[in-house]
Amino acid sequence: METANQVRIDKFLWAVRLFKTRSLAAEACKKRQVTVDNSYVKPSRTIKPGETISIKEPPIEKQYKIINTAEKRMGAKLTPGYIEEITPESDLEILKMRRLANKMNRPKGMGRPTKKERRDLDNLFNG
Repeated sequence: METANQVRIDKFLWAVRLFKTRSLAAEACKKRQVTVDNSYVKPSRTIKPGETISIKEPPIEKQYKIINTAEKRMGAKLTPGYIEEITPESDLEILKMRRLANKMNRPKGMGRPTKKERRDLDNLFNG
């Protein structure tokens, strides 16, 4: 039974905008991509302030500390009052480099780079 400070994890992940839909949040829990305090959870598990959530986002695992709980979806500017990202900076750098590497690899048949892509490539290689 949910109390004022407890809410289902799938609802919370959706409310603080970590997932686009509640069903995607529930699916991530079922696929064992979400842990709370280092244990895998079902979508129906209730969470409370002070717990730590980890979400697998290959190649790293993002970590968040729950400050407050919410059931209703909120604007992006309001989320810092409910959740704090505690992922180590080194992991975030790995993720950033992975995204850059993916941008660099153009699938065969994609044609020439657009003007924006060319500028990004020039900035990357020239400084």
